[in-house]
Amino acid sequence: MTTQAPRSEPAQNADERTMLEGWLDYHRQTLAWKCEGLTDAQLRTASVEPSELSLMGLVRHMAEVERSWFRRVLVGDDSGPIYYSEEDPDGEFHLTEADTWDEAYGTWQAEIDVARRNAAQFGLDGLSKGRSRHSDEPFSLRWIYTHMIEEYARHNGHADLVRERLDGATGD
Repeated sequence: MTTQAPRSEPAQNADERTMLEGWLDYHRQTLAWKCEGLTDAQLRTASVEPSELSLMGLVRHMAEVERSWFRRVLVGDDSGPIYYSEEDPDGEFHLTEADTWDEAYGTWQAEIDVARRNAAQFGLDGLSKGRSRHSDEPFSLRWIYTHMIEEYARHNGHADLVRERLDGATGD
């Protein structure tokens, strides 16, 4: 990639929480960097047919994931979905020309802000008040952080490939 948005390298010698939050923020910043400098049309461009995977779709997906884990699961907030529905379970990836980067990015950042505020209320061993659709057991904040790092890392790999297809830009 020709220019890189500032990314904070995670601390190498810090307590566990600082490291987990550092790695999560690093991966959040990486996804934003993969989208940097592209037009709305490029950000809506799907990777390869028949896939609907696009950079904007990934950002919208991560807004949903942040909302799910840090609102619904961690604090038991009954917030509904942003982009998907029962009728359209992959709605975050179903983009139209009306969908913009400004809206997707703003929504994603707002969910990250809520995630940080909600996580600040818990210790790493604190258990979630809500449950996921996959388990009736509570989750520790440590587990949620680890899962979110994995989720971003996986999708940042997808973002690498989509970005390279769009303009040839690559980077770590």
